[in-house]
Amino acid sequence: MKIKALQNTAFFAVMMITVFSFSGCQRIKDTYGKLTDKAAPGGPGQDAPVFAVNTMDAVQGQISDYLALSGDLVAASTVDAYSEAAGKVSRIMVSIGSYVNKDAPIAEVDPSRPGMQYEVNVVKAPVSGTIVALPAQLGMTVSQAVPLARIASGVGLEIRLYVAERFISRVSLRQSCEISLDAYPGEVFHGRITEISPVVDPSSRTMEVRIGVDSASKLKAGMFAKVRIITEHKNNIVKIPSSALIQRFGEDYVFVAETDPDNAEGFVAVKKIVAPGILIDGVLEIQQGLKPNDAVIVRGQSLLNDGAKVNVVDRIAPLSAN
Repeated sequence: MKIKALQNTAFFAVMMITVFSFSGCQRIKDTYGKLTDKAAPGGPGQDAPVFAVNTMDAVQGQISDYLALSGDLVAASTVDAYSEAAGKVSRIMVSIGSYVNKDAPIAEVDPSRPGMQYEVNVVKAPVSGTIVALPAQLGMTVSQAVPLARIASGVGLEIRLYVAERFISRVSLRQSCEISLDAYPGEVFHGRITEISPVVDPSSRTMEVRIGVDSASKLKAGMFAKVRIITEHKNNIVKIPSSALIQRFGEDYVFVAETDPDNAEGFVAVKKIVAPGILIDGVLEIQQGLKPNDAVIVRGQSLLNDGAKVNVVDRIAPLSAN
């Protein structure tokens, strides 16, 4: 009987251990399962990532393409005065900036030589105008081929430029130009193409172009000018910073920040396929795909996907319409 009692006691103990072990394993499994659900990436209880971005509104305005060149301001019409005889300059009667009438005396040239005395030759102004250059110096020996003075017979100024052969097709008469000078930083003067050479210089492969400059007392002959020849001008186009454009897998697109449909206070990035136009100084024309005032993402867009949640950290001031 004692043995049987001991056997019953042992069986009961084994059963209790088995039950407790099973219950403990189940509790561990349940606990582990709950931890797994909470810790698994993207699982219940974890939010989608939010990207910090900056935006800039697309602008409707104008854009201009241009050729950037440079040249010197010169008098529109100049005439050189020459002596009729070779000799030594014995007298100069004018100075730079002086206004002279036609046939007014400019200088005297003495053609005398040792042992030979000749009458002094008086050099006269061939036209009325302003003395803009005076190469002659007192006591200088000159020939008939050396100019003694240069006279600007007109009141206008012009810029002489040389356009590379590959750009000739973009240049035509009466094209408008914007002119800037180091002497007047920040100011823009205007002019138009008045003359185009009919031939190309075979040695430099360039073509001469002359630009008439609107009369302005500030401008002086001899000044160095930077010129933009406006080759194309468009109005009422949509433009954005070129840095906002993404080009991948044969697509041109930008991201626009729009209100999150699931959260009225949040934003999502919406992919917009666009058709880019001309690019000028970091400003890009958008021919299709955007509307004015669309909030284009200009910073932080490289890691975005369509529909990604974004936080608009800063709204950058839009481009100028002009």
